[in-house]
Amino acid sequence: MAFPELFNPAGMRKGIDSFVDTIVTRYGDSLGALSDHFERWLSWFEKLLRTSPWWAVVLVVVLIAWGLTRRLGFSILMGAMLCIIGLLGLWDAGMQTLALMLMATFLSVIIGIPVGILMGRVDWVRAVLHPVLDVMQTMPSFVYLIPVVMLFGLGKTAALIATIIYAVAPLIRLTDLGIRLVDREVLEAARAYGANTWQQLFGVQIPLALPNIMAGINQTTMMALAMVVIASMIGATGLGHEVLLGINRLEVGRGLMAGASIVVLAILFDRITQAYGHRQRKGGAH
Repeated sequence: MAFPELFNPAGMRKGIDSFVDTIVTRYGDSLGALSDHFERWLSWFEKLLRTSPWWAVVLVVVLIAWGLTRRLGFSILMGAMLCIIGLLGLWDAGMQTLALMLMATFLSVIIGIPVGILMGRVDWVRAVLHPVLDVMQTMPSFVYLIPVVMLFGLGKTAALIATIIYAVAPLIRLTDLGIRLVDREVLEAARAYGANTWQQLFGVQIPLALPNIMAGINQTTMMALAMVVIASMIGATGLGHEVLLGINRLEVGRGLMAGASIVVLAILFDRITQAYGHRQRKGGAH
């Protein structure tokens, strides 16, 4: 026995299609201009990584790791791990993936931290955005590709936007959590010493919430890397494209080597961000 239809699903689908078509028709030029800007920035950053000497990229990673953790042995190990991608013959593809991941993480941080702070300080904003974040985190990643491709077309911009949408939610949630976990007595003490709202935010709440924020950046980075294979279906190049080629051509070795390189990048950035978060929890003692 068929389930009773309370509304017309076909009509609903047509309504959604019509809505998207209207947006594309009305705002196509603006979306195209925005897409060109993102494409230009991403292509510039990608070219910078691909044309730089491999040892310079490794050195920068070592210096960043040391600057965040102050652990020399750990920093050298992180640089050595990055070299694995080159040893697998996938350095160029790795730099393409690294550019997409870093750009997506950077834009996610710019969006996620302010939104998370706003959620942590304003209850009605949290009430509105909480179900939106639930949908973003539970919706299958493939579903993001449909509206993004409709609005921005195939290419690097669509891959970047889809990655940001997929990866930004954990950062917003953990920033919100970090702000709300700040002890009210600490805020009362800051107010008693004459701190205004902005001084409380930047002098008390954000520093105390930083371990949670770093955990959010860690999760956002991991999710951005998890998206690279799916993003390759709509125009992203790099390691995800190599995995996709391995699947399409049944080249197991090619797919496994590219997958191993993605794992190397994931471990690299996971360990660096976790070590920095641990250092913050210890009060910067190390």
